Amino acid sequence: MLQQTIGGVAAQQTVAPSAPYLSVEKIAKAYRETRVVEDLDFAVERGELVSLLGPSGCGKTTLLRLISGLVSADAGRVVVGGRDITRLPAHKRNVSVVFQNYALFPHLNVRENVGFGLKARGRAKAGIHDAVTEALQLVRMEAFADRPVSALSGGQQQRVAVARALVVEPDLLLLDEPFSALDRKLRETMQVELKSLLRAKGMTAIFVTHDQEEALAVSSRIAVMNAGRIEQYADPVTLYTRPATGFVLDFVGLSTRIAGTVSKSESGFIEVDTAYGVVRVPGRFRPGSKVLLGVRPERIRPVSPDAAPADSEVRITSMLADVMCLGSKTHLYGEAAEDDRLVSEVSGAQAAESLLPGESVAFEWPREATLVYPLGAA
Repeated sequence: MLQQTIGGVAAQQTVAPSAPYLSVEKIAKAYRETRVVEDLDFAVERGELVSLLGPSGCGKTTLLRLISGLVSADAGRVVVGGRDITRLPAHKRNVSVVFQNYALFPHLNVRENVGFGLKARGRAKAGIHDAVTEALQLVRMEAFADRPVSALSGGQQQRVAVARALVVEPDLLLLDEPFSALDRKLRETMQVELKSLLRAKGMTAIFVTHDQEEALAVSSRIAVMNAGRIEQYADPVTLYTRPATGFVLDFVGLSTRIAGTVSKSESGFIEVDTAYGVVRVPGRFRPGSKVLLGVRPERIRPVSPDAAPADSEVRITSMLADVMCLGSKTHLYGEAAEDDRLVSEVSGAQAAESLLPGESVAFEWPREATLVYPLGAA
């Protein structure tokens, strides 16, 4: 909102919000009778690194290919930087893709691989050399410029693929699970390096992954996909602390989940009959409604079943089924009814030493930490 003075009187002037850098509008794609992406809306701001997260077959790679032009849309449109690219072939979109298998040319060396796109665009030889050298310096691969790509490690090939994508100065960078073939330590290193590199370049990028930890680590925002639709699109903190649906709760991060039936509802609270007794939590559901209760494990603490619970706490008691020491944290699993999960996360390894499977333990958490969903939403 801007304020402008007209004849000594302050007038309010409304300024329309700027359009997103990438806008995908009502996009749809089907293969024969199977709808892979259905009337999907998706937008990315300039300079964002956005992840498409979801299980195999949810439509995330198809959405990426629709944006890149490698797959044509049945309906909808794609706009980048105010330019409608929906009907443009892939090679005219100025969108770079880093594929899962890197798609490097085995008969070319590193420098030739990185410069291939510039050569195809008719760039002068001297200009190609300087641009390739700069791109290799960005990914710290200039010392390997003359090596065949077959002599490189997986992490080095990944760097070459990123350099090749960046050297053509694309309007948009798309990455299709580029770290899936790397071991965990190298994958984590590459996540940090890629995020820093894209930030330094001011690049707008979309990252496809099925690994929720990877998405949380690298993303400005995350779109969680399920069955060709976006269940929730939010920043990592919001996605983890306030998942919009039972599916997002279960897919992003670990959680305690308890099914139950609402027996009473009043004053913004519901009482829910569960396999572990009646619990009272915030919520607005009619009696008889089937609901799913969710709690993040770090909000739950194990206590003695004999200790008196506070009025502000929810408590259920179960037998301890397993204790998993994960170094800096320990997960405690309670014996749960079918389709339920009881898990508490505590710091350090002390709990692994003091609690043993088979013991009775109470799981306790603040009422306001309980998330409630219609049961059919999971």
